[in-house]
Amino acid sequence: MTIYTAPTRDMQFLLHDVLQVSAADLPGHADLDREFTEAILEAAGQLASDMLVPLNAVGDQQGCVLENGVVRTPEGFGAAFEAMKEGGWTGLDCDPKYGGQGMPYVMGVATGEIFVSANMAFNMYQGLTHGAYSAIHAHGTDDQKQTYLPKMVSCDWTGTMNLTEPHCGTDLGMLRTKAEPQDDGSYLITGQKIFISAGDHDLAQNVIHLVLAKAPGGGEGTKGISLFIVPKFLVNADGSLGERNGVSVGALEHKMGIHGNATAVMNFDGARGWLLGELHKGMRAMFTMMNEARLGVGLQGYAVAEAAYQNAVAYAKDRLQGRAVTGAENSSGPADPLIVHPDIRRSLMDQKSFLEGARALAFWGAHLIDRGHHGDAAAEGLVSLLTPVIKGFLTDKGFETAVLAQQVFGGHGYIEEHGMSQFVRDARITMIYEGANGVQALDLVGRKLAQDGGKHVMAFFDEVKGFIKANEANAALAADFLEPLKAASKDLQAAAMFFMENGMKNPNHALAGSYDFMHLFGHTVLGYLWARMAVAAQAALDAGTAEAGFHDTKLATGRYYMKRQLPMTATHLARIRSGADPVMALAADQF
Repeated sequence: MTIYTAPTRDMQFLLHDVLQVSAADLPGHADLDREFTEAILEAAGQLASDMLVPLNAVGDQQGCVLENGVVRTPEGFGAAFEAMKEGGWTGLDCDPKYGGQGMPYVMGVATGEIFVSANMAFNMYQGLTHGAYSAIHAHGTDDQKQTYLPKMVSCDWTGTMNLTEPHCGTDLGMLRTKAEPQDDGSYLITGQKIFISAGDHDLAQNVIHLVLAKAPGGGEGTKGISLFIVPKFLVNADGSLGERNGVSVGALEHKMGIHGNATAVMNFDGARGWLLGELHKGMRAMFTMMNEARLGVGLQGYAVAEAAYQNAVAYAKDRLQGRAVTGAENSSGPADPLIVHPDIRRSLMDQKSFLEGARALAFWGAHLIDRGHHGDAAAEGLVSLLTPVIKGFLTDKGFETAVLAQQVFGGHGYIEEHGMSQFVRDARITMIYEGANGVQALDLVGRKLAQDGGKHVMAFFDEVKGFIKANEANAALAADFLEPLKAASKDLQAAAMFFMENGMKNPNHALAGSYDFMHLFGHTVLGYLWARMAVAAQAALDAGTAEAGFHDTKLATGRYYMKRQLPMTATHLARIRSGADPVMALAADQF
């Protein structure tokens, strides 16, 4: 069986030493002192270790089953879901008006990482519900909020998002699902949606589907799309459940991974639904859910890799294989442990330095969202810019990290009993759903860079420049952190300038370099956050911390990232500058 321990010490370091959340002038943040957040994280870690980790392999092996129209989840999922509900975890950062605990979003992200690392497929049932809750909370009428949100906060009812159809995924303007208006203000929804995560299951009393469909008069393309609330069971005026709606599961998908989550084909046969938000402006409402989901998927990318990494470290310390080239380190045994070998160390350091940087990016992104929720337009603009980077870069590198962890096991990593295969298979979907990573790169270069006149990317450059200037007198960090960060930032600016100079003449020059730009941006952001972590760690050492080992380790890990990973920005810049010609050189019939 695989192991997992919540990295609560690292989370505490980010929350309090780097982000300093309790000092933020935001509602609810003053309560986030070290003792309080430690208690929350430790409790989440305990639930994860006791209930969710043991069910991870069970979910993978058993999967979900469709029997006579009823979707059965794996053995033990029901009891674990009740434990999540009883602990209040499903509404940790939700509005107290509807039964939530009202904590900042950053705490939802921190606990969410723990639950994903322990059991990604299981956590998706509540994770998707949170996204649907957010969409209704932001765009619903008062009546809709009162009807649905209390039950969704508690996860007595769960939620979904229904976008994809058999003939269209990213190109939502092609969708065919129809919404016919009725005299009572409702709509009859008819169509089929595919790849619907947690589309139906036996964990909740009701499932609240948010469905994109076309109502009359909307015109062609995405401008004619509306968003509808379509419950599995209709809700009576007193809040009780009524008759079954015209919603059914056509099939469950057979997938590479996340077997414990019910990914369904959903059929809507004249199902009664209610408009959410404005007519023909459904994409605006859906993006509330999609943007949150993209951040959540970025978290999934590194959180699954975190679990894989922990198992790889344990195996590398335990597995005896060969001798250290500098002399035996386990002289009483027949061989030395794997971890003595430099190439194993390289792999583990690649994993560790990425994971700690990725966690910092996810937490920083969540903190920016908290600031945006309370009126900070600059923070909202910056996290909008970073969203495709968080989703695309963290899932690409997260999958790569899970594969590196599997490789440490050698042949045993390819054997199902060790559990490493599941981490790789589960991580793979994160690069595809909620907008495949190529689409994220196109969104970053095609929309986000120029958004609001480019002021958000300029704000990022200014933040990095200001950070370097504020810390340039710190001789202990200048060469190892500030200089590499300065070089990476210059590479990112040069790439953006290439797009400006060449993209207007030939848009393919920008689009051909978009994927490299997303990774260049990702490395630069992680370099910036590693520099911030280094400043915090060095300050703790200078102050005489009792945890010198933790902070020394943090600095050594950061130096590794800056020396071995951050130089990749130069490679990505060279690829971008090669333009579209090498990419577009072959005609279609030459492939």
